[in-house]
Amino acid sequence: MDTAAAVVVYGANGHTGRFIVAELRRRGVTTVISGRNAAQLEALAAEWPDVLVRPADVDDPGALDRALAGAAAVINCAGPFAVTGGPVVEAALRAGVPYVDVAAEIEANVATFADYADEARKTETAVVPAMAFYGGLGDLLVTAAMGEWTAADVAHVAYGLSSWRPTAGTRTAGQVSHERRAGRRVRFADGGLQYHDDAVVEQDWEFPEPLGRRTVIAEFTMADVVTVPSHLDVPEVRTYMAVEAARDLAGPDTPAPEAVDELGRSDQTFVVDVVVSAGGVERRATARGKDIYAVTAPLVVEAVQRILAGETRTTGVASAGAMFDAADFLRALSPYVTVELPH
Repeated sequence: MDTAAAVVVYGANGHTGRFIVAELRRRGVTTVISGRNAAQLEALAAEWPDVLVRPADVDDPGALDRALAGAAAVINCAGPFAVTGGPVVEAALRAGVPYVDVAAEIEANVATFADYADEARKTETAVVPAMAFYGGLGDLLVTAAMGEWTAADVAHVAYGLSSWRPTAGTRTAGQVSHERRAGRRVRFADGGLQYHDDAVVEQDWEFPEPLGRRTVIAEFTMADVVTVPSHLDVPEVRTYMAVEAARDLAGPDTPAPEAVDELGRSDQTFVVDVVVSAGGVERRATARGKDIYAVTAPLVVEAVQRILAGETRTTGVASAGAMFDAADFLRALSPYVTVELPH
């Protein structure tokens, strides 16, 4: 198999990884599946006869180098990213190929920006962390909503999820983040991340119809607090989560997602509602779709294809909104995502 145009999917055997491989294959992209579990990868190869299998442990740089050899790019969807992010980024930099991941872990994303900016810039290698439902989609919406604005006073990102059945990977990543913060909560205010022990606060959010007014958890902080301020002059980024979804996530007995359609998606629906404010003027951008794990696939695959086609605005470590034309990118996600942007 010619791997010159191949994309390596690290963590291909995971829930999100399977969606990503399916999307690459749907677009006719040569795919290499990699990860830590060789047996699971071989089992998947029986379902996908056109993929190449290259197992690799994250603590084995040589194996990672062999996994990326001759490939065009790598997508890392293997959490927790506190463990996998650094080794796979470093392998991508050694190979000189773009790296894109789907990390929702705040501290892991901070580390990617802090630790690899210089090397990625020197080698002109594109590194895009959090290119997923959390972190990437919100950043694209905020960027598109701001338009020609160079700064804003505050960006609000509200998540209206009908439910949230977490995968095993989501639960593991959440536990890792909880331990790294010593149980504290985090917010982005006054231009920086702040760790605190303030009580959880609920409030109402007026989502666009038909969702309407819903109770949300305020400061349910997601990766947008890393991606948005990485390139936009916004000193305060606030994120919110529908209480139903937050309770699902917190529930130890909440089941994993179950497929209800031919694409393997669950029945979960979402609305991501963004409001940016500058000098008392507000702008809004909204995205709607189905299944937060499944929708990560077109987000990350579209990103990789644009990077390989040279349809980028910068290089080095950059968020989705900095790397791409945000409005054009969002429109390209149809029919998986329906967007409403300011005129």
